[in-house]
Amino acid sequence: MRRDTGLNGRNGRSPSRHAPVISVIVPVLDEAGAIARCLRPLQALRGRGIEVVVVDGGSRDGTRDAAVPLCDRILDAPRGRARQMNAGAGAAGGQVLLFLHADTRLPSGWSRMVRDALEDRSREWGRFDVRLDGAHPVLRVVERAMNLRSRLSGIATGDQAIFVNRAAFRAAGGFPDIALMEDVALSRALRRRSRPACLHAAVVTSSRRWERNGIARTIMLMWRLRFQYALGADPEILARRYRDG
Repeated sequence: MRRDTGLNGRNGRSPSRHAPVISVIVPVLDEAGAIARCLRPLQALRGRGIEVVVVDGGSRDGTRDAAVPLCDRILDAPRGRARQMNAGAGAAGGQVLLFLHADTRLPSGWSRMVRDALEDRSREWGRFDVRLDGAHPVLRVVERAMNLRSRLSGIATGDQAIFVNRAAFRAAGGFPDIALMEDVALSRALRRRSRPACLHAAVVTSSRRWERNGIARTIMLMWRLRFQYALGADPEILARRYRDG
């Protein structure tokens, strides 16, 4: 199984003339229960300008076996979402990179939306609105707050399926090698190049953490972590706090 690391261009590799238009990059770690639900909706688009790249950080639960028939390439990379996504970007062939969490599903027609959004040359990247899959009414409020905050700030989170032109991703330096907030850091770098295309179509992502740890408690935790990160806190320490809930 091929192991690729680094950003595209640093290993001498460049997209071919017949490269896929969009590469969907999915970092995984012990996601055997979710990965098939994430990848199955992408199957009809494979070979039609869409490439699916799964990057495994050392799963031990059968994630790889579940992903192999549903992706174009599966890679090994050091554990860590930023490292895995950078490895996927380095191996991908698409002119556009879309980063998708394993517990998130893209909306119908997503590839056309991404292409249309990036046809505007003033936009080099973007994200979708997000919808949490739980039924609790408070989650609807959480969704609206997340989407509004993102639209006003120009900052996206990984749950929103960030997509970006390859050249802009390289120019921004890719995801910084930090344990948490890599999505916020990349958004800030990309925002200096252009405002994001904020698509109203929603990806559906898991609410398991919100429901397991308590919605109010999770809201407070996420806001506290973002505030501490903005003040310069060590992402490694923040990651431990995030895991501890």
